[in-house]
Amino acid sequence: MRVKTIVLAAVAVGAAFGAATLARDWLETQQQALQAQLAANKPEPVKVETAKVLVARDNMPAGTFLKEDNVRWADWPKDGVAATYFVEEDAATEDMTGAVVRTGLTAGEPLTAGRIVRPGDRGFLAAVLRPGMRAISVPINATTGISGFIFPGDFVDLLLTQSLKRGEITRHASETVLREVRVLAVDQRVSDQEGTPTIAKTATLEVTPKQAEEIAVVMEIGRLSLALRSLPQETEAGDEIIEPFGPTLTWDSQVSRVLQAPPSVSSDGKPATTEVKVVRGSESQTLAFRRVQ
Repeated sequence: MRVKTIVLAAVAVGAAFGAATLARDWLETQQQALQAQLAANKPEPVKVETAKVLVARDNMPAGTFLKEDNVRWADWPKDGVAATYFVEEDAATEDMTGAVVRTGLTAGEPLTAGRIVRPGDRGFLAAVLRPGMRAISVPINATTGISGFIFPGDFVDLLLTQSLKRGEITRHASETVLREVRVLAVDQRVSDQEGTPTIAKTATLEVTPKQAEEIAVVMEIGRLSLALRSLPQETEAGDEIIEPFGPTLTWDSQVSRVLQAPPSVSSDGKPATTEVKVVRGSESQTLAFRRVQ
C-alpha cells in the first residue's frame, strides 16, 4: 500500500511539472508572437523639419545690452517658426551686439523683432534708461572727451571750468559738479565691442531729473569736461583713494605758484576789507584787513 502511494505521488509531481513547462512554453510563444505583431504594426517615426532659431542663452531682464554670447542657435520646428523670429539664414549672432532687451526674455525663448530694440530704432534710448532716469547729451571734443577713450557703459565725473571777472581781475576755477555718471552713448555708438577710440562730438549720459537740470545750467556757465572713472577692482589695504565728500573746487592760484590769490573786491570794485578791533590795556585800535580768496 505504501509503495503504491509513493508511485502515485511521483506520477502527480511529474504531471504537474510537465504542465508547468508546457504553460511556460506556451506563454513565451504567445509573447513572441505579440511582439512580432507589434513590430509589424509599429508606425515609422515622422521626420519633422527644423530650422535654426536665435534664442536667449540665459534669463535677460528688460534693459539688458545684448552681446554675442548672450544668444545661441536652437533647432525649432519649421512649422512653428514665426515671421518675427531670427533664423540662421537671415541673421547672425553678431547682429545682436548692442541691441537692448525691450521686455524680459527667459532662457531658451526665441528672440523676436518686438522683444528687442537695436541702435537706430525708435525707442532705443528709452529702453536703455533705468526707470526714473533721464538721458542728456553734452558736447565734447578731443580734450574734454579724453581723446575718444570714453565708451558706452563707462562712468565719468563732470567738471565745470569757468572764468570769473572780479573788478579788474579775472579768476579761473574748476569744480566737480557730478560724480559717477553712466555713459549711454558716444555720438550714436551704443556698443563698446569695437574698443577703438574715436573722437566724438557728443556724449549721452544717464542722470536723474535734478542732475539733468544742473547739467543744462552748467553748459551755460562754462566749459564741461568728462573725467573717466576706473572700473571696480580689488585693492590691498592702504591702496584705496578716499574721495572727498561733495563738490570740490580748485582755484587757479592753487595750481600755479606764479599766480597769487587776489583780494576779494566789493561791489564798487574796491578791495573788500574786514575791520578788527584790537584792545591793548586801556587803548583800542581798529585795523582793516583785506579779504583774500
